[in-house]
Amino acid sequence: MNDFRIKTDVLVIGSGIAGSMAALTLADAGVDVTLLSAGEDLFACNTELAQGGIVFHSPEDDPVKLEHDILTAGWKQNYRRAVCYLAHKGPEVLQKTLIDAYKVPFAHRAAADWYFTREGGHGIARILYAKDHTGLTIMQQLAEAVSKRPNIRVLTNRTAIDLLTTHHHASHLDFKYNLMDQCVGAYVFNEPLNQVEIILADFTVLATGGAGRIYLNSTNSNHAIGAGLSMASRAGAKLYNLEYVQFHPTTFYQGAKRFERRFLISEAVRGEGGKLINGTGEAFMTRYDQRADLAPRDIVTRAIMAEMLRTGDDCVYLDTTHGMRNEVAERFPTIYGKCLEYGIDMRTTPIPVVPAAHFFCGGVLVDTRGRTTLERLYAAGEVSCTGVHGANRLASTSLLEGMLWGYSAGQDIAKRLGKKWKLTKKLMDNIPEWQNPGDIQNEDPALIAQDWATIRHTMWNYVGIIRSTARLRRAFEDLRTLSKNMHDFYRQTPISKPIIDLFHGCQTAYVVTQAAMRNKQSLGCHYRVD
Repeated sequence: MNDFRIKTDVLVIGSGIAGSMAALTLADAGVDVTLLSAGEDLFACNTELAQGGIVFHSPEDDPVKLEHDILTAGWKQNYRRAVCYLAHKGPEVLQKTLIDAYKVPFAHRAAADWYFTREGGHGIARILYAKDHTGLTIMQQLAEAVSKRPNIRVLTNRTAIDLLTTHHHASHLDFKYNLMDQCVGAYVFNEPLNQVEIILADFTVLATGGAGRIYLNSTNSNHAIGAGLSMASRAGAKLYNLEYVQFHPTTFYQGAKRFERRFLISEAVRGEGGKLINGTGEAFMTRYDQRADLAPRDIVTRAIMAEMLRTGDDCVYLDTTHGMRNEVAERFPTIYGKCLEYGIDMRTTPIPVVPAAHFFCGGVLVDTRGRTTLERLYAAGEVSCTGVHGANRLASTSLLEGMLWGYSAGQDIAKRLGKKWKLTKKLMDNIPEWQNPGDIQNEDPALIAQDWATIRHTMWNYVGIIRSTARLRRAFEDLRTLSKNMHDFYRQTPISKPIIDLFHGCQTAYVVTQAAMRNKQSLGCHYRVD
């Protein structure tokens, strides 16, 4: 296989709100950026699937109130400095970028007279939205802005294989004996050409999103398989809080049929007055929490699971037939249309819902500038652990976090770029070509599908909403065996996207399980019955 080398100032891996914001911030500072997307465009991400909205500030709001709500939802396991940074700086950067620069059309009565909604865990309405397709609307504006920046090179259908580091890859002993390990880019698979490219960069930003697709039932895009977590783990960057996996309480349920992706029923539906009921029509949430339907997500999820166990039903229902029925089609057109496809009219019929894996509260450990513990490597968005979310994420903070840390990483890198941080020719010449593991064509789609089924069933059953020592130990043993078998079987196989994704997914599942085993305290999203 031929070797392709690309040199760029900054490599951004991932094109959602965090990656696009980092790229735009850098480009506006005059930096040359290479932006990678795993799909055919910038929309191969979870950002476009975000329905509810993004935290801003309403007239009666202040940063202290927002901090309080974030800390309460996160069971006070949050990093307070990061929470303070988000609460104070986030709305300011949102105004400067998404509203003023990129003209995202959030719902409003008149200029700067916004409509605000409220979701679970929020004491007041402070969330901006664009009907029920907020993430898609934001991405449309960011993608247009990226297309107008000549110093952003967008490479699509690219899958990162491994981060390049001086300790792991540089062949000269001068680099191996240097105590500071540094990230200098990535090995990247070019799917259309079936080639591995070496992209060398002065700085690298991981913005690969979450890992919800390692679970059987998930709201995430097919690309959310933990690629960034897997690569960062192998490169030696510190990971933190991986055990805190948030499950969204309400995704559309249609019999026992399993979709590739569970369709999300936004928490904003409950924020606007929707009520959870069981099969007999009883609104049950007050039996589990005084905040009822607007309790934080981890509490609502466990309440739904407990109610299903108590009644023996396969789902519960979200009732929008009272109070909001006349406005539901206008306020939630995407959800309304999807439900109609399956014969459910939200105005007259409650929606059948079940929980599904939704968001990773942990990830690659970063500071408020997005710096990781590996020099020259930054991370932003769901792949990172800023400390904002603690043991459970407050609704609609993820888009704000991704935007803010993407922007902050871009600003910090732009300040550091200079002669001191330019990769030397000696270092670049000492990064070897990609070594293909083998040339035996033994890749079998049926085996790959079965391996994925094993990963997803194992994570759902043993490392899911309710955990125990026995379940976690079983998951650890099964994933350890699977990992060994995969390495043995595919050692002779040429590289391909299905194999890269499978390795990323398997390793991510393994490290998440290990984190869950280590944490003996039952808290928030990490709920242990023992």
